[in-house]
Amino acid sequence: MYFQGLSLRAVSACLDDISRRSHVSVWNWVQRFSCLNRFFIVRRIRCLLVDETWVKVGSQEAWLWLAFEPYGRFFLGFYLSRTRNILTAELFLQSLIDRYGRRPVYSDGANWYPDACRSLGVEHHIYDAVRGNLMERFVQYVKDRTEGFDDYFPCLKGWLNWYMLSFNLFKHSDALVPSPILQLAELIQGEKDPP
Repeated sequence: MYFQGLSLRAVSACLDDISRRSHVSVWNWVQRFSCLNRFFIVRRIRCLLVDETWVKVGSQEAWLWLAFEPYGRFFLGFYLSRTRNILTAELFLQSLIDRYGRRPVYSDGANWYPDACRSLGVEHHIYDAVRGNLMERFVQYVKDRTEGFDDYFPCLKGWLNWYMLSFNLFKHSDALVPSPILQLAELIQGEKDPP
């Protein structure tokens, strides 16, 4: 959870339900296992699929912004916010740029993504049918898991960090191969791989 962006104290708080550990204990674990950090960062990113969805966190409403890489099927990041606007989209995309560099961004027809991409100097595209279906399926997959989890544990952000890590680490080996559906769509459309 620390390697995915949570603070030492936040990791300690998320572990309270399992076992009480201080933030100093978490720091000791980080020092001991810091060599593993390089395995938790996805390196080969061709493009970013982004979307947002409404979620309920405890008794409050929020927007969950998600990023997905379709070729390696990696969960790249998330952002929780109370609003859905250009500024929030820009903050979300900036966090992805800081972590993965500038990559083409694919989104639905929402008007905040093109403006945020233009502001950040990132290439923006609108989903084709295949990418759109893939992203909507991924959003629903994550949303189903968060709804079931939030009923029992209120620390959604900590859980999402853990879920993102486990999604990328424990997926099947065939998920590392590009999707045959995306390969077929590229052949039909004559697209080249994005840089």
